[in-house]
Parts: sequence; C-alpha cells; structure tokens
Amino acid sequence: MARRRVDPIDGMAAVREWMRGGEVPTAVVRTAVRFTLEELAVSSPGRSVEVRVPPAGAVQAIAGPRHTRGTPPNVVETDEETWLALATGRLAFADAVAAGRVNASGGRADLSGVLPLVTR
Repeated sequence: MARRRVDPIDGMAAVREWMRGGEVPTAVVRTAVRFTLEELAVSSPGRSVEVRVPPAGAVQAIAGPRHTRGTPPNVVETDEETWLALATGRLAFADAVAAGRVNASGGRADLSGVLPLVTR
C-alpha cells in the first residue's frame, strides 16, 4: 500500500479550498496535488504508470508490469492546475490530452478509468 505523507484531512481541506477558486496559496495547491497523487496510488495500486506533476510530486500507480530502471514506458505528465482539474472531475482526461495539457505516453497511460479521484 502507498505510504501517505499528506494527512487526508489536510489534503481534503486543500482540495476543497482549490475547488472554491480564487487566489489559492502555492502551499495549498501543492498539498492538494500531493494528496490527490497519493489518492491515485491508493485507489489504483501498482507501478506500471508514473504520473508526474512537477514541481509538486510524482507517483507510480496502476496495476501491470513493474518498471524499475530509467524512464518508465508509461508516463503521464501535467501541471498542477490541470492535474487538480482532472482529479476533481472538472476536466476529462481525453479532453486534456487533446488540448495538449497532458503528455501521456505508453499503452497504459490513459487515466480515464481511474479519474476523478475526489468529487466533493
């Protein structure tokens, strides 16, 4: 099981603050991103896809062949705002890829089936 670094109560509070909109402090955005990345690792355990949201963090998730060295064959990379929009259901994965807001490579890199992570 994925190890949590963000307390779930603090993480959900950060996500809710981001969802309200307006000026959200960088630290709150980063907490929300890290929390939702951890949620992905918990809800879809595995190590076949690496999800990168620089500079906030990265996580390996999704069941399948495990990757151990070099660049993983399945990578999803995006910015913090796009990741939070995906994680909360405000943006569909396919739409984000089509708009160039997500770079997804590899046969397992489609996260449509595991998003959104937080809907409240």
